[in-house]
Amino acid sequence: MRIALFQPEIPGNVGAILRLGACFNVAVDIIEPCGFTFSDKRMQRSAMDYVDHVSITRHADWNAFAAIDRSRLVLFSSASSEPLPRFTFLPGDTLLFGSESAGVPAAVRDHCDARIRIPISRNVRSLNLGTACAIAIAEALRQTGEFPNDDA
Repeated sequence: MRIALFQPEIPGNVGAILRLGACFNVAVDIIEPCGFTFSDKRMQRSAMDYVDHVSITRHADWNAFAAIDRSRLVLFSSASSEPLPRFTFLPGDTLLFGSESAGVPAAVRDHCDARIRIPISRNVRSLNLGTACAIAIAEALRQTGEFPNDDA
């Protein structure tokens, strides 16, 4: 299981997602360009020392990321029609999240094997990127039995 971030813009979100990856033993792909320098102190502050415990792969652009052979690419988008509770994850899925302000372009969306959304109240637009990643990866790990240290 992997998390992929398409051109993220907010360093604090990326730091929190790196920490999430460390806690759940999930690798994180960063598809550049980012809206900040990767050494940004705000990212480091939210990632803390957890960044030493997560596998991070940075990709120069979408084409570099898309050229890698992988299992299913699952896009999370508020514009998708299939809701998270109806989706079945597979081990090895890569969960893709778009940039905070723009999501992903049509060419990226069309490249994905599945497109799903996290249902939320109709009164609001979207979840914070870090929150969406946490909800998505927790459900994916639950379904596939891949939570770390799951002795239950």
